[in-house]
Amino acid sequence: MADRAAAPQPTGVRHPGTPDSARLALVVGALGVVFGDIGTSPIYTLQTVFNPDDPHPVPVSTQNVYGVVSLVFWSVVVIVLVTYVLLAMRADNEGEGGIMALITLLRRSGSQRGRRTTLVLAALGIFGAALFLGDSMITPAMSVLSAVEGLKVVEPSFESAVVPLTAVIIVLLFLVQRRGTAVVGRLFGPVMIGWFVVIGACGVSGIADRPQILRALSPTYALSFLAGHFGIAFFALAAVVLAVTGAEALYADMGHFGRTAITRGWLFVVFPACVLSYLGQGALILDDPANISSPFFLLVPAWGQWPMILLATAATVIASQAVITGAYSIASQAAQLGYLPRLRIAHTSESTMGQIYVPWVNWLLMVSVLTLVFAFRSSAALAYAFGMAVTGTITITTLLFFYVARSRWGTPVWLVAVGGGLLLTVDLLFVAANATKLLHGAWLPLLIGVTAFTVMTTWQRGRDIVTAERERREGPLRAFVDRLHSGEVETLRVPGTAVFLNRGSETTPLAMRANVERNRVRHDHVVILSLTTEPVPRVPADQRILVDGLGWSEDGIIHVTVRFGYMETPDVPAALTLLDPAETEGELQLDEASYFLSKIELRRGQEPTMAPWRKRLFIATSYITADAAEYFGLPRDRTVIMGSHIEV
Repeated sequence: MADRAAAPQPTGVRHPGTPDSARLALVVGALGVVFGDIGTSPIYTLQTVFNPDDPHPVPVSTQNVYGVVSLVFWSVVVIVLVTYVLLAMRADNEGEGGIMALITLLRRSGSQRGRRTTLVLAALGIFGAALFLGDSMITPAMSVLSAVEGLKVVEPSFESAVVPLTAVIIVLLFLVQRRGTAVVGRLFGPVMIGWFVVIGACGVSGIADRPQILRALSPTYALSFLAGHFGIAFFALAAVVLAVTGAEALYADMGHFGRTAITRGWLFVVFPACVLSYLGQGALILDDPANISSPFFLLVPAWGQWPMILLATAATVIASQAVITGAYSIASQAAQLGYLPRLRIAHTSESTMGQIYVPWVNWLLMVSVLTLVFAFRSSAALAYAFGMAVTGTITITTLLFFYVARSRWGTPVWLVAVGGGLLLTVDLLFVAANATKLLHGAWLPLLIGVTAFTVMTTWQRGRDIVTAERERREGPLRAFVDRLHSGEVETLRVPGTAVFLNRGSETTPLAMRANVERNRVRHDHVVILSLTTEPVPRVPADQRILVDGLGWSEDGIIHVTVRFGYMETPDVPAALTLLDPAETEGELQLDEASYFLSKIELRRGQEPTMAPWRKRLFIATSYITADAAEYFGLPRDRTVIMGSHIEV
């Protein structure tokens, strides 16, 4: 594993003198990882819009086909190109994007703006992150099901095999997650380039048969469809939004590839290919309305349908990989910011910081995805659930972005009001359309989002309560050190170095207090170590360590603050090697140092700190906390754990 203390730069950061081959490699990598979800949307979008089993079906007619295709095109332009590529991706946090980045930007501006507004918007951002976790469960089920359903087009008798085969592919997908994407990631780009070339070529063949479909590129068809057939168009929006699923991945994965690589990949490859596919499918439906059952696969010549099914399956697996990895990142960042317990995280690449594996999240996702596959059994049924997760995340991102634009950049109020008002109107129109599908599956992502949001906010609240009680029991650190220095507390001083992990610099570690007051023992060199998570992705090595002598220069007791970014996994022994011997009041024996941890057992108390059900939820959530010694990279043979209990 690479030395995390070195705090490598994000992969996507572009340095002066970067060769063209390296820039091209970033674009190819972005095509493989970032665009898998949105790049596979043509498989099911138009099929879902014209699905006759929809509770609000869109009748097939020439004007409706033109209107729907135009609506799809301009939705992609407004939401993906304008909202994400041109606007949201400018709001980065040290090169990183996504809702978590926006939350940290909000936290920074909280001291300058209304604290209550900041807290409300931050909570809204957490709900957006929770919706993304729902998206991470729905996307693999939806994408893989839609690809495997191509079997029914080639051979209708294979229909019964669709669900079992989908389940097998999903199980294999999650089983290989622990091996990481460092090796297979290099294959993703070329596969997706092949995918975009093929779907674009198939679209061209459809357009050649009905070139008049190009009229749908005019916004007048979308506007006339909305204005003249609003009752139909409004309900159609719930399916049209499927064309922009995966837009959030462009922003969330910006730190890995950089804004430039993602923008180029979108403008020159993904956008043209997807538009050609939608136009080609529209032309096919105009020729024969019976083709609405599966216009994407029927656009492919008979001789190419089997290869297309295989290619589509590979592309949807890649699309699933993108959101699974995104779920790992969301969970990791949420834990770093205090919204989830400490989770066991494995870095699967020595060179790429963002490639991580979170076992608990992986198995939760696998069970959830399989449950969705067996419960819904078709991509059409899942489509109603899919749209709500996407529209909710997009709307929250738009709202947070414009608040950040005003509070941090000083964007004029009139520009925020006009630009934000127009984009939010579009977003809320999609949300309202998907709300009409609540009884048909749209409730699912809301349920997942509310559940995840409740868990995260309960953990944050419970953590604050426990921290306050710990601080009361621990007592002031400097007063305790003064007592040791004055000899008020008699102790036996033994050789060696002891490292006590603590939550801050103001209070005494419970393990240290127990060692002194009960065992009457202290080491020659004592390091009281606190870890802080900064609202930046990574902290440079020269800014990682802060040393405080605690008022006395020769007693061998110091406090060390180690700063990590929210994208980093703490490695305490590696961080301690950065200490300057001149600041440690003597040479530390780090190779033989003993590490002391304070283990807290939680119990339900009678105090009305939280509702009883939230207390039970908080305690239950604490059981998934990763082993502290492993999480902080401590050597097990030199780690001592001392217990205590706290009531919540």
